[in-house]
Amino acid sequence: MLVNGVWTEDWQPVQKKDEQGRFIRQTSSFRNWITKDGSAGPTGTGGFKAEKDRYHLYVGFICPWASRTLMVRELKQLTNYISISVVNPKLSDQGWEFGGYPGSDDDVLNGFHYMHELYTHADPQFTGRATVPVLWDKKQGVVVNNESADIIRMLNSAFDHLTDSSLNLYPADLSAQIDSWNEDIYHNFNNGVYKAGFATSQFAYEEAYQSVFATMDKLEQQLSDGRDFLFGDRMTETDIRTFVTLIRFDVAYHGIFKCNRNRVSDMPHLNQYMKRIYRLEGIDRTVNIDHIKQGYYSAKALNPTGIVPVGPEIEL
Repeated sequence: MLVNGVWTEDWQPVQKKDEQGRFIRQTSSFRNWITKDGSAGPTGTGGFKAEKDRYHLYVGFICPWASRTLMVRELKQLTNYISISVVNPKLSDQGWEFGGYPGSDDDVLNGFHYMHELYTHADPQFTGRATVPVLWDKKQGVVVNNESADIIRMLNSAFDHLTDSSLNLYPADLSAQIDSWNEDIYHNFNNGVYKAGFATSQFAYEEAYQSVFATMDKLEQQLSDGRDFLFGDRMTETDIRTFVTLIRFDVAYHGIFKCNRNRVSDMPHLNQYMKRIYRLEGIDRTVNIDHIKQGYYSAKALNPTGIVPVGPEIEL
């Protein structure tokens, strides 16, 4: 935790909680947008024009929020336009750390050891948690945005004039459905598993648990007619938001977060849907099961022994 730019305490999983023990997630702080011409986006200030090799993503394979930005980067043909650095999956006492684990990277851009150093470089008085993803502007040496919902939305369109990508993950004719489903999936599934895992009361845990599985049942029903994606034959950002939680569910959330009514592998339509998305070109490069397991089970507050379960094996 940073307070006025100073690291003040060891990393803890629970950011905030309400009077009934419910987990409350921190709000993202940097909300600028990359646009085609550099004009200001829906939030923040302008000056971030879409250019090749100007921007960099700091991500973690453990993190679902970071992974959805990686998925859009792959699907929108931006791997040669936006470089990446992957943090160590094992959470240190100072939060996300660079290097030191297979598949993780040193910070070659700035030479920092911890993500919180990047945050205080961008804002010397920053107060809050140093999260991933972070979209970094290599030209100005500043954080563009650290809200994954914004990042996937901007990557969906800002670079299309450079890449000629025709994939649209937020088509106008589906926008109302996407917004509605995104809201439900975020609160009750993406963040719902964290509400269950980081609950500090039995009431808060059971409330979150019920919401998680009610949403999974809704998703299973939506896919029961054999459609490829949630809204039919077109993939949207809602599918990306759903996938990042599904792929982590059996190997992490079922165990460490006590979301154990059943596994994704027990739900035939959801399981096939998850595999179908995983097999899309480039998506396998955004998933690292070892990082996911090592990361979640490194949370000392939830797993003080640090023992990482051998199973389960998931067939992809």
